[in-house]
Amino acid sequence: MRSREYGPDLTPPWKRQQPAPEVAAERDLVVEDAATGYCGAVVRCERTAEGFTVTLEDRFGRHRVFPLVPRGFLLEGRVVTLVRPAAAAPAAGPARTASGSVAVPGARARVARESRIYVEGRHDAELVERVWGDDLRIEGVVVEYLEGVDDLPAIVDGFAPGPGRRLGVLVDHLLPGTKEHRIAARVTGSSVLVVGHPYIDVWQAVKPSSVGIPGWPEVPRGEVWKEGVCRRLGWPVDPPAAWRRILASVRSYRDLDPALLGRVEELIDFVTQPG
Repeated sequence: MRSREYGPDLTPPWKRQQPAPEVAAERDLVVEDAATGYCGAVVRCERTAEGFTVTLEDRFGRHRVFPLVPRGFLLEGRVVTLVRPAAAAPAAGPARTASGSVAVPGARARVARESRIYVEGRHDAELVERVWGDDLRIEGVVVEYLEGVDDLPAIVDGFAPGPGRRLGVLVDHLLPGTKEHRIAARVTGSSVLVVGHPYIDVWQAVKPSSVGIPGWPEVPRGEVWKEGVCRRLGWPVDPPAAWRRILASVRSYRDLDPALLGRVEELIDFVTQPG
C-alpha cells in the first residue's frame, strides 16, 4: 500500500518545492535575478510576444529584461515570484494624450487642412504619429514623408504654399554647413518652415533609457548607420525589426529627446496658425 505521506508522484512532503511568495513588480523595487545574479530596480513590467517581462535597471543605469517566471527572483535573499502590479487607479484631473496635451474624449478627426507636415522617412512619420497622432487628427493636419531631402525644392514647388496653405518640414541632421542646411535655406519662406534635429537618424531621438540600452553607439563613417547600430548593440542586423523594437518602447513624449519634441511642436503651431 502507498503511504499517505506521499503524493501521486511519490515525492516526500519535505522534499516538495514550496510555492514562492508572490510580490508585485512595483517600480523601484530592487530584486536579483535568480539565474544570473543581475541586481536592479524595477523600471517597468509589460506584455511582450514572449509573455510578461520585467525591466531592471542596475546602479550604472543599464537595463536588462527578464521573463516573469515562478521563483525567478530574490528579494532580500528570499526566493519570490514577481507578478504584474495591480492596475493603478485613474489619476485625478484630465486625461492626457501621448504628447502631453489634454485629451478630448469622443472627439472626431477634423477635415484635413490644406497645410501639411512633411518628414524625411517612414520611421519619422511613425514616430510622429505615435506621440502626436491624437493632436494631429483633432487639428486636421496630415503628415507625409519625403524619402530623403534632396527632392525638397521640387516638392515645395509642387505643393504651391501660400496663405492658408502652409508647409512644415522636419529634416534629419540639420546642422550648419551640411547639405540639408543648404537645401532648407533655399525653400524656407513665409509659408514654408523647415526645422530639424541634430541626429543622424530619428532613432537617436528616442531616449536610450526607454529602449533599454546604455546609449546610441558611434558608427564609423562609411558603414550603413542602422546596420552598424544593430551590430554594436548585439541585435540581429535587421533594421526593420530593430525599428519595431525601438518604436514599441515609445509610450509618450517622455521617451523622446527634447530636441525633437520642440521641433515637432513648432511645426504643428506653424501649420495651424490662422491665415
